[in-house]
Amino acid sequence: MTKHYWNQNPAAPAPPTWQQTPRAVPPQLGRGGAAPSTPVQPAAGTGTQPPPAAQAARRGNRVLRHWRLLVAAMMPCLLLAGIGWWLWPQPSASGPPHIAEGTVQADLLSADSVSKLAGTAMVAGPQSNRPHAPLTVTPSECAIAAGPTTQSVYGQAWKAFLSATYQDAAGSGSYTVNQVIGVFPDSKKATAAFRTLADGLTKCPSSTLTDQAGRTSKWAYTAHPATEVAVAWTATQGDTANWACYHQARVKGASLIHASVCQAGDGEPTVSMIADELTGKVTG
Repeated sequence: MTKHYWNQNPAAPAPPTWQQTPRAVPPQLGRGGAAPSTPVQPAAGTGTQPPPAAQAARRGNRVLRHWRLLVAAMMPCLLLAGIGWWLWPQPSASGPPHIAEGTVQADLLSADSVSKLAGTAMVAGPQSNRPHAPLTVTPSECAIAAGPTTQSVYGQAWKAFLSATYQDAAGSGSYTVNQVIGVFPDSKKATAAFRTLADGLTKCPSSTLTDQAGRTSKWAYTAHPATEVAVAWTATQGDTANWACYHQARVKGASLIHASVCQAGDGEPTVSMIADELTGKVTG
């Protein structure tokens, strides 16, 4: 079955703006050489009245000219009204865009599913459709351990990517879940990215991370032995008591999957369940 990927997570397009067509004002009848609305009587003594048949023909001609003027005056209004109706934005009959089965978006666990696994209410947070640039970290060989979902691991060879963050509903920042799916052109490239991650984790016991605001934080990394298709590790923040991020990465076919849970407490059981369900949804 051919898979279709939607790797754009753009924001919703702004609604179209339409310029109103100005209403046409019909010209006044009787201007510009139009016939007067009442017949002009000949002056007394200037001659005899025309026969009744001629008078009737003249009245008919005047009526016909009036109708022609009226139609000519109304045509611009009708035409402009028709154009305005045609251009006026119509309400869309379709609802929210359907997420097709097999796409990256459909493979992610919903906020409700994550809430059940985490045992706490979670709400959807930021999303990204491309890996972040490599992080600023010391020593430099810790770029993979500090940024496992960045270009340091996923590079530029992916053809679909989606990262989604869920946060605790209370907004306290005490619980964060992240899901990442990167789809590569083939399983060989996905496996290469996975090996880059697994090898990078063995090279970095600790690091100092500098964020975009120039603030630094110290982290220590503990990695479990990797298998051919999975690796798990923990990143513990040194200057925050009992705060750590628990990570698991899996390679399945042409997809590299990553799940993490950051909390004050043991998040390893939760991240294992999320990674299992996420991997089960990805078709490879």
